Amino acid sequence: MRIDIIAAVPGLLEGFINHSMVKRARDKGLAEIHLHNLHDYGIGRYRQIDDYPFGGGAGMVLMAEPLAICIDQLLAERKYDQIIYLTPDGEKLEQARVNHLSLSTNLLLICGHYKGIDHRIRDLYVTLELSVGDYVLTGGELAAAVLTDAVVRLLPGVLGNEESALSDSFQDDLLAPPVYTRPEVFREQRVPDTLLSGDHARIAAWRHEQSVERTRRLRPDLNQDSETT
Repeated sequence: MRIDIIAAVPGLLEGFINHSMVKRARDKGLAEIHLHNLHDYGIGRYRQIDDYPFGGGAGMVLMAEPLAICIDQLLAERKYDQIIYLTPDGEKLEQARVNHLSLSTNLLLICGHYKGIDHRIRDLYVTLELSVGDYVLTGGELAAAVLTDAVVRLLPGVLGNEESALSDSFQDDLLAPPVYTRPEVFREQRVPDTLLSGDHARIAAWRHEQSVERTRRLRPDLNQDSETT
């Protein structure tokens, strides 16, 4: 998989792509992450990338031309499964969407900044708009990092245990069950006996029951169809 990220502040992503699972995926040749500094495509002597919004108002807007130049250059080199704009008014990012994106070959991410991007870029190029939550960040770089991490960790060979991602929260519309490790007793709190039983069927049933209970209590908005399975 290849992920290209267009950012006004790519330095926010440089450390991220060189650590943890994303670094492992890159080292194994399972993922390519390429950062594109929007200032390199800026207009005029000072490489301008933003301007005041038509109609007035506070804040600045990322200009259409620098973004279009960069996107056109990338599109001339390859086809993208999705051109994604990270924006607070986009579709809320959920695990099902992440699962689908992990099957892609090429993804292009556009990081918003200031008050956003010229809407004509959204009309002309963007195929999917995603939000990581109902709040506003200084820029889309952090949202791009969230999306990249969520997608890359699902690629075959990235995680040490291929089944690990399948047991994550939200994969079955349930929260993950509680997890424990050694010691068996910590500050008078014991690990549940079921997890020490060695009975895999009993353990699986306990974990499912815990997932259903935690989801009902903490996230009742989630789909609980699996409760009856």
